[in-house]
Amino acid sequence: MTRFSIGRRKFLTGSGLAASSLLLPGCDVFDAPDSRLREVMAGANALTYRVQRLLGGGRTLAQEFSEADIRQPQKPNGVSAPDDAVYKELLSRDFADWRLDIAGAVEKPLSLTREQLLAMPSRTQITRHDCVEGWSCIAKWTGVPLSLVLDEARVRPTARFAVFYCLDTIERGLSGEIRYYGSIDLVDAYHPQTILAYGLNGRPLPVENGAPLRVRVERQLGYKMPKYIHRIELVDSFAAIGFGKGGYWEDRGYDWFGGI
Repeated sequence: MTRFSIGRRKFLTGSGLAASSLLLPGCDVFDAPDSRLREVMAGANALTYRVQRLLGGGRTLAQEFSEADIRQPQKPNGVSAPDDAVYKELLSRDFADWRLDIAGAVEKPLSLTREQLLAMPSRTQITRHDCVEGWSCIAKWTGVPLSLVLDEARVRPTARFAVFYCLDTIERGLSGEIRYYGSIDLVDAYHPQTILAYGLNGRPLPVENGAPLRVRVERQLGYKMPKYIHRIELVDSFAAIGFGKGGYWEDRGYDWFGGI
């Protein structure tokens, strides 16, 4: 008897293509607040999340590459030159006054300097960045495993998600300025390839790629890897964050789970 098997990426890609075909004839319908199609897509995203966890588990690694596979500079995603006054001031001092705060559902809140992060055990990995816009790029990232920082902060059992707050203002309007924010669950937060990256291709992380610190979540799309982070909050829900969907783009219609 022939044994049937299917890879996680192929399964999810096929599911995504099937779901995307639903959108082609009905953009106006999808945009309606009470759209049934929106409910279907939200359900499909939840199913994809459960299937990824079932097939991939919590420790399956994203593919890693060799230095020979690095063929171009890392293309920046999102904001590439923050014009936020606080960020500009920190940059002018080479981030000497910058801190990474760990707060929320932790026993030991932290406020870490860049030097303290650099002194912690690091991980270097050569991985592919997949952008929701359709491009990809292979690069070498160096940083502190997020799990080490969370262990130091002693995460409480009530925590379910890690929320990242950033220094790049992504929207200005009548209600004020909105800085980028995003989140992942604790399965990805403790994944061995999830790092707080401060190095890119053997050099300090450039501004356009998120200096002084960005998140790398190698099993998800680029919008799930916030740049310019200065605070991580451990929470049990998204109810008090933005519009309650877990991230800036998620609050505007993107899937919360950007797994690949």
